Amino acid sequence: MNKRHIIMIIAIILIVVLPLMLFQGKGEDEGYFGGADGVAADAITESGYEPWFEPLWEPPSGELESLLFATQAAIGAGIIGYFLGYYQMKRKMESK
Repeated sequence: MNKRHIIMIIAIILIVVLPLMLFQGKGEDEGYFGGADGVAADAITESGYEPWFEPLWEPPSGELESLLFATQAAIGAGIIGYFLGYYQMKRKMESK
């Protein structure tokens, strides 16, 4: 193995092991991995805000809500990827 491979292996080990060592035993109670959604919901609830209207439809389960969100993200990523590829190929064909 040459020096480059050794440096890459050390870097991968540090990237994987270091976060596990830093966050070991620290959970959501201590502020790690809580996310911004929970903090925002708490701030809105404490301010006394009342929504103007109710949603037209709420998914019956969290799994279905996650599925719909993932489907929406996949469709959006596909559209963005299509146009990026289209314009890149268009530029490549014009340069020939």
